[in-house]
Amino acid sequence: MRRQVKGEAVRRELLPGESTELLKALHVLTRDGNLNADSLRKLKQVNHLAQLLAPALGDVLERFGDPAIADVGAGKSYLGFVLYELFLRDAGKGTLHAVESRAELVAKATATAAKLGYDRMRFVGASIEAAELPERLHLVTALHACDTATDDALLLAIRRNADHVAVVPCCQAEVARQLAESKEPSPLLAPLFEHPWHRREFGSHLTNVIRALVLEAEGYRVTVTELTGWEHSLKNELILARKIRGPSREPRARLDALLAATGVRPKLVRALEERPSGG
Repeated sequence: MRRQVKGEAVRRELLPGESTELLKALHVLTRDGNLNADSLRKLKQVNHLAQLLAPALGDVLERFGDPAIADVGAGKSYLGFVLYELFLRDAGKGTLHAVESRAELVAKATATAAKLGYDRMRFVGASIEAAELPERLHLVTALHACDTATDDALLLAIRRNADHVAVVPCCQAEVARQLAESKEPSPLLAPLFEHPWHRREFGSHLTNVIRALVLEAEGYRVTVTELTGWEHSLKNELILARKIRGPSREPRARLDALLAATGVRPKLVRALEERPSGG
């Protein structure tokens, strides 16, 4: 990885329609318009995810008068700003809601949006669970929401009947802890997580397998893929989902069998089990 990208080479890292003005405002580019290594890695992740989200954004902008997009665990809202500039700004419709619990980041992002004239960006200072958002969301994204925060993002998408979901999970610890405490795991599976190192790795993989099955059981078509090359991020798994039908029994049965075999019950599963009947 180069230490810095300068001059005309910076332009080659940008997507069509992506401005240096925005990236300077976000401090992704230096004042001189250069990219350091850390910023380049972040930009590649955000830009690649934006490209993968283009079909979903095109779909909701075509089908709905004022689609609501929620970017949760937004951090500095790099993804939200890029999505707004590339897709919502010139469309003249659609509102992007960025949810972040750290007040200082919300304040900075709010000021940046005002400076840029991005008047259909809303910054919500709250946890994902407590955020006040529209009852109907059309796209929910979460880039590197840590541990059970990704579950919170998926719960939000399911509860608000989101048409599209895109999450890039970060660290996952809850299921590894549950595997350590599992009383009666399947004898065939138990060796996969007997040792602490394997338990962490298997727990991380199992977490995302469960998430994909939950989405399928809720009527989503799911794609699991790599976000960017490993040189840009070690937390690199991308779960994309599109709502295509109502709840589905077959993936629900597979999910139940997997939960029984491993003896785990992560937050996403527990919360959906607590839904009122018919919810």
